[in-house]
Amino acid sequence: MAYLSLRETELTKQTQNRTAPARGSLIALLPLFSFLTLFIGAGLYFQHQGVDFAFYQLPSVVAILPAIILALALSKQKLNQAIETFMAGIGHSNIIAMCLIYLLAGAFAAVAKATGGVDATVALGLSLIPSQLLLPGFFVIAAFIATAMGTSMGTIAAVAPIALGVADQAQIDYALMAGAVMSGALFGDNLSIISDTTIAATRTQECEMKDKFRENLIFALPACLITLIAFVFAGQGQAELVHQPLEIFKVIPYLTILLLALAGLNVFVVLTIGILLAGATALFGADYGLIQFGKDIYAGFTNMQEIFILSMLVGGLAALMQQQGGLAFVNRQIERLIGRFSRAKGEPSSRAAELGMAAIVASTNVCVANNTVSIVVTGDIAKELAHKHGVSAKRAASILDIFACIVQGLIPYGAQALLIASTFGITPLAAVSHTWYCMILTLVAIVVVMLRKRH
Repeated sequence: MAYLSLRETELTKQTQNRTAPARGSLIALLPLFSFLTLFIGAGLYFQHQGVDFAFYQLPSVVAILPAIILALALSKQKLNQAIETFMAGIGHSNIIAMCLIYLLAGAFAAVAKATGGVDATVALGLSLIPSQLLLPGFFVIAAFIATAMGTSMGTIAAVAPIALGVADQAQIDYALMAGAVMSGALFGDNLSIISDTTIAATRTQECEMKDKFRENLIFALPACLITLIAFVFAGQGQAELVHQPLEIFKVIPYLTILLLALAGLNVFVVLTIGILLAGATALFGADYGLIQFGKDIYAGFTNMQEIFILSMLVGGLAALMQQQGGLAFVNRQIERLIGRFSRAKGEPSSRAAELGMAAIVASTNVCVANNTVSIVVTGDIAKELAHKHGVSAKRAASILDIFACIVQGLIPYGAQALLIASTFGITPLAAVSHTWYCMILTLVAIVVVMLRKRH
């Protein structure tokens, strides 16, 4: 259950008496299996009971606690030393940086929404959609908002009710409209510089967000264009939309953080500027002041609470599993598969390594139904593979984010599918069956990995 590199020298300074195992150990993976068993088992149980959002009833931060206790019990270190190893994993610089970025990204999204930024962006998009291009139009609106906000869930919550009304008016099939909105939301979430998936992927692989963004474009742009064409040809009906008053200045914070991040400015500075700009658009209004601004920032912090705590706990668990040889065991098994694939196909090992990263993050996301968690869990293994087989950090980060996004858009028990299905009154399976972007992205990503030249 590893995701972030934990340098052995740093652990040695804090746990002087420990001896790292020379060989990998399957037993050291038992905490990971226990976490997945508990999390998946609870999800299946609640799903059988007909509970909504079944896989989200047991919080992941609770499901991981027994795994941590088991990892401490399995450790060959003395208890105090094992706890020191666990604490060192929590306090790793990558973990702390990732958690701080989560907080700032959450604050920006909350403030921008509270000050009307989301509504203003939707209104701007609606004013630009031709009446005969409603499906591709809503795909584009959802894509822009998700790219700017960094959240597919927030985008779906904001856009889906409006899309439902338009679908009624234009007599567009609900599942088709839901698929367009969800496709755009996942496209933007995957590409966004401030998305929690981007934060997790870039911090685990130790690369710049702007570099990962550019790498993602190689996969995302072709898939986006093909998806747009598909929705154009699938267009059903048309309706004249009622245009709302435009407040362009409320869209400025979104555009600003996108431009500043692409320019290479430090992400902490970018998000801080975004928060201040989003607040400034409403601070001088009659019903919005500094106190409310502060409350919205704090609300954004609390929105990131689960992923914040989970990242810290997974950091500590990863350190324990690394010390006990669990990661070494996984790496050895993957290395064998990569070697066999490379010899059988005559392929460079870097291509096989990228396919290995894709497979492990995708299979993890099938289990946990959370793309961010799946990236956090598999990040360390991916980094080791990338380092050994000559895969650049930005490409490894992009692979992790791309394939986690694909699975998240195609599992009917994922939060995105459940949310949009409840909004449109359709089944989650109907929603994911029309999330064409993720299907097309799968094909494009495999083609890019297989055919792209290696340096």
